[in-house]
Amino acid sequence: MPDGVRLSARIWLPEDAGDDPVPAILEYIPYRKNDATAVRDSTMHPWFAGHGYAAVRVDIRGSGDSEGVLEDEYLERELLDGEEIIRWLAAQPWCTGKVGMIGISWGGFNGLMLAGRNVPGLEAVITACSTDDRYADDVHSMGGCMLLDNVSWASTMFGFNSLPPDPDVVGDSWRDMWKGRLEGSGLWLDKWMRHQHRDDYWKHGSVCEDIGKLSCPVMAVSGWADGYSNTVFRLLETLPGPRLGLVGPWSHTYPHLGRPGPAIGFLQEALRFWDKWLKGIETGIMNEPMLRAWMQDPAEPSPAYDLRSGHWVGENSWPSPRIGKHTWVLDQARLVPENRAGNIDPGTFTVQSPLSVGMFGGKWCSYSATPDLPFDQRFEDGGALVFDSDPLCEDMQILGAPVAELTLSADRPVAMVAVRLSAISENGGVTRITYGLLNLTHRNSHEHPEPLEPGTPYTVRIAMNEAGQTFRAGQRLRLAVSSSYWPLAWPAPEDARLTLHAASSSLTLPVRPPEPNMDAAIVFQPAESALPAAQETVRPPRMRWNVNHDFGSLENVVEVIEDNGVVRFEDTGLCMGYGQSEWYRFTANDYGTVTAETATDWLLERDSWRVRTQTHTLVTVTSEEFRIRAELDAWEDKTRVFSRSWDTRVRRDCL
Repeated sequence: MPDGVRLSARIWLPEDAGDDPVPAILEYIPYRKNDATAVRDSTMHPWFAGHGYAAVRVDIRGSGDSEGVLEDEYLERELLDGEEIIRWLAAQPWCTGKVGMIGISWGGFNGLMLAGRNVPGLEAVITACSTDDRYADDVHSMGGCMLLDNVSWASTMFGFNSLPPDPDVVGDSWRDMWKGRLEGSGLWLDKWMRHQHRDDYWKHGSVCEDIGKLSCPVMAVSGWADGYSNTVFRLLETLPGPRLGLVGPWSHTYPHLGRPGPAIGFLQEALRFWDKWLKGIETGIMNEPMLRAWMQDPAEPSPAYDLRSGHWVGENSWPSPRIGKHTWVLDQARLVPENRAGNIDPGTFTVQSPLSVGMFGGKWCSYSATPDLPFDQRFEDGGALVFDSDPLCEDMQILGAPVAELTLSADRPVAMVAVRLSAISENGGVTRITYGLLNLTHRNSHEHPEPLEPGTPYTVRIAMNEAGQTFRAGQRLRLAVSSSYWPLAWPAPEDARLTLHAASSSLTLPVRPPEPNMDAAIVFQPAESALPAAQETVRPPRMRWNVNHDFGSLENVVEVIEDNGVVRFEDTGLCMGYGQSEWYRFTANDYGTVTAETATDWLLERDSWRVRTQTHTLVTVTSEEFRIRAELDAWEDKTRVFSRSWDTRVRRDCL
């Protein structure tokens, strides 16, 4: 880099690239190319190289084997480094000068952000499971509510940032580089929790702030079980240049590895996109529907699916003029189609949900590593207002974002509302289709929230997550409304009671008429990849997701154990072990007892070299503030070489 810091890359080249230059495809992320993502990288990048591209995987500054210190997400220094990498790639003798970027999550963010900076040489982007808006639709917050994935993700990066580079790659400097990371990376959760509103911190890196600058071709990819599916629809609506959208049934993963299945030949689709925009080969991909989405069939509620049945559907533009808005009004525990609502007398209803509503809601972003999808919503609905439709007379498809418009008053100045759309099967199972959250102090603005006037009704609009779902004849719809949704989001400072004025409240669904000819034409090849790098399981993984109610102590706990075991990479001889545990607690519906606790444990070992790091984070609350206590410990062999603790307080501001 221009400041002398060296970044570490792995590059796969076609054998004849020196004589016949090729475009380059860059993945730029902080997840350690030589171990943590080594197997995944080995399935994708050699495949691209085998199909005529230079595939390049770079560790971000301060991660993996790159020098420097990683102090936060998407800092300006990181983006400047990205620009320099693209310039370097374009100038290589084996490169034609054209570069594409591909990435999932952090890598998908970087592709969008660098495309928005109009870096010479960057010609096209494939962004998977990412966002254009870091405040409104990222791991940190939703509808102005602070997400608990904010804590979970901070803990994950706390662990990643504690790890040293590989001595076999960087040599004797590894220990000094490690010390710099341990001392300099910091407690990211503290930074994130201090930005509770949509300020300049979140606007940085949010390409929606100036979407017109992002003119290069973009393929946006996600899955219904992922936390980032909404981004695909916004990018299709707002990007000024060529664009495609792909949404499958998957969680937070590339579609050729997609779970829940079915996985698809995503690398073949990516190749068609790269050939079109990096080589000028007409592949026909831009003649296909702008949006290709998996229309999910009804399914019984389950926290883990191997396969979500359904079929592919397509739309030539988004928003699609074919999709109609069907409105349902709220009656006495009933959803009634607006065109049949002549003689209803809705009235008002109150709800003061127990904190247990949400304990069966799964994670904001599913990784399908643990059973982290929502369970049967009957466990939740007893603490919510529910409005059910009559059995449907015919099948109905929705594609897009359902919207709840509610008139609410609260008895506290700070309150939240959660809304859930579910399908009730004929045997009574309740499957959550989508949901939305709103911090009611953010009803007018995420930048300038306003406390509620207790008792004053406000009409609010809550757009739920985008969904593609078939409802079968005989099923019923359910709209559930609650005043908490723990542990997806931090609850309000006090136990607030909401009053719902049903006469001015409604649910609007994006109903899609089938298009059999277009839908039947959408066919993907089976998933392909290069052979994964060989690894040996030293200790098998152990995954667990428990919901515990102690009827003696009245303590309630959601426990998530993700122990990935220990593996040995055969090409490097390196052993890696990783585990993360999470506990979300409260006692007896006491809002002052709500806590989030996480711990990580990492191991790296080869021959006589052995390092281990452990982190622990505990967040507690009062009605006025959050308290964050954290520890980081690092060992070289059996000697503890670093230890640091944090104890910090963050004032709540309309949260």
